[in-house]
Amino acid sequence: MIQIDALPAFTDNYLWLLQDTAKRQCAVVDPGDAAPVFAWLAANAGWQLTDILVTHHHQDHVGGVAQLKQATGARVYGPATENIPARDIALEDNASIEVLGLELAVFAVPGHTLGHIAYYQVSQGLLFCGDTLFAAGCGRLFEGTPAQMHHSLSRFAALPDATQVYCAHEYTLSNLRFAQAVEPDNQDIAQRMQDAQGLREQNIPTVPSNIALEKLTNPFLRVHETSVKQKADERNPGASASAVGVFAALRAWKDKF
Repeated sequence: MIQIDALPAFTDNYLWLLQDTAKRQCAVVDPGDAAPVFAWLAANAGWQLTDILVTHHHQDHVGGVAQLKQATGARVYGPATENIPARDIALEDNASIEVLGLELAVFAVPGHTLGHIAYYQVSQGLLFCGDTLFAAGCGRLFEGTPAQMHHSLSRFAALPDATQVYCAHEYTLSNLRFAQAVEPDNQDIAQRMQDAQGLREQNIPTVPSNIALEKLTNPFLRVHETSVKQKADERNPGASASAVGVFAALRAWKDKF
């Protein structure tokens, strides 16, 4: 059985540490900083870091990769079309890899960056989605188009409801404030805000989330809902003519929110 823990980094990043407790081997997702991983390894003597999974090229996701690889010899996986430090294995859409005995499917999910990928473990329902899907939000479009990001999020929305969503940042409260502006009468969002505030008051991560909760509370996965379309039209008349139009209006609004 694989155990997964969040290693906080910087001000709001999470590095996800996957642990095979029987073999005392571990893997890390998006180590923008090597220090939290080294600290964990130092506190857990006898463990080996075998694999490093990277979703995209931004520094807060790759900054610790080379140092960790040099120290541990871990294999580095990353998107084929992006410049990933010390990458051993370049991954494209629909690739499959095995890490800690888990088979992971690779999704190309452009939008936040053009080469962004996600890792999906089918049997346990685990999604490591980097900065594409957030709890109650989605990543900024630094390189991709609204159409690309909407398509990427639609791939996630089609996954089973129980799928656990391991995103890379603690943005949940600010994302929920925006979600409430989009759907002020959505009681699921109100309840999620209350729950998230309680967790943060105890310094507990609000993630992982799950696909079912995202479909109830994440405006970027709710572009077909009448109330969301109406808000998009208020911001950008005619936006509701297409799902991509609704998404684009929401993303532009969120960028200035």
